[in-house]
Amino acid sequence: MREIPVSAISDALCEMCVSINHRLSPDMEKLIYSAREAEESPIGRMVLGKLCENLETAREETIPICQDTGMAVVFLDVGQDVHFTGGSIEDAVNEGVRRGYRDGYLRKSVVGDPLERKNTGDNTPAVIHYQIVKGDKVRITLAPKGFGSENMSKVFMLKPAQGIDGVKDAVISAIRDAGPNACPPMYVGVGIGGDFEKCALMAKRALTRSSDSLPANEKTAELEKELLGEANALGIGPAGLGGRVTVLKINIETYPTHIAGLPVAVNICCHVNRHIGREI
Repeated sequence: MREIPVSAISDALCEMCVSINHRLSPDMEKLIYSAREAEESPIGRMVLGKLCENLETAREETIPICQDTGMAVVFLDVGQDVHFTGGSIEDAVNEGVRRGYRDGYLRKSVVGDPLERKNTGDNTPAVIHYQIVKGDKVRITLAPKGFGSENMSKVFMLKPAQGIDGVKDAVISAIRDAGPNACPPMYVGVGIGGDFEKCALMAKRALTRSSDSLPANEKTAELEKELLGEANALGIGPAGLGGRVTVLKINIETYPTHIAGLPVAVNICCHVNRHIGREI
């Protein structure tokens, strides 16, 4: 059994909140710069050029990439041989987010009650997902999620008879409906299978998968490629002003499901797809 003080989680998350809001992960930066070179539309290329300039300015001047610094989504993969000491792990996560948003002068966007709408003032509570895994380490993944794109995300409870064509139609319709509202070029996470909440969780986590990685299943990799081509054929383009780069990447996660269902979730993110990981 390995003991880990919860303060280590707080410290890591504090640093992660500040870091990822000022600089995207290397895979995302590479993707956006490549998109600028690939875009054929003059207006689209100009928009992508401005996005690249914005990334450079944020990095050099240590200011947020986007004014919407997101709601903190935290994935904790906890080794089964880990014992946390020194307090509540949930409190520690929120303390790390609180300090990070305070020390980084990041916008606080969380309201305590969804109907009363009073701001909590420190961007907590975070959305926390726990998973018990083998080993004696803790893997922390942070994904601050902006809500312009989050609001365009969808869950489809398809019938099994709709099959692969139904899945494709669902994903493309979600992207088409999002249009310029999701600040394209978008990054799209898709969850297929499980049940209502499982597919949505997979779609959110899919956004944190490196853009240069491939799923283990070859057919899923082929589907990612096919859907990316169809999405970019929509012509929405950067900032919705037309072009061939509407979506930067589509990541798909799958899970077994019930004989009577075919759940599909499409979690849309703007080009500021922030994700960062640390292992303790």
